[in-house]
Amino acid sequence: MTAFHFELVSPEKLLFSGDVDSVVAPGADGQFTVLKDHAPVMTTLKAGVVVVNAEKSEKLFVRGGFADVNASGFTILAETAIPLAEIDAAKVDADIKDAKEDLADAKTEEARHTAAERLAQLQELRAAI
Repeated sequence: MTAFHFELVSPEKLLFSGDVDSVVAPGADGQFTVLKDHAPVMTTLKAGVVVVNAEKSEKLFVRGGFADVNASGFTILAETAIPLAEIDAAKVDADIKDAKEDLADAKTEEARHTAAERLAQLQELRAAI
């Protein structure tokens, strides 16, 4: 396979930068795979796992963001990104429990929406690990 340049950036740091064989990303309309010479595309991301296939495969959980494929490569600007290996399942389970309580205790429609969104993101994270 021919390599192309890929970067995954979150507000905190650059999580990956290098040449890769392929990247699978969780697009808003479903998962998509990018290979060298992919057609230009820009899309939003939903919460899910990005699979980077290079010399060694790497999996990172992203929570939203944007994906941009162009002639110079592929860039993901993620709202949040965490290598799967660094995720503590017990902490995620505790956060899910708290989010369920927040949802049950929500007094306004806006609070319910915010709590439901957080719960869905945490459940997506839990499913990824």
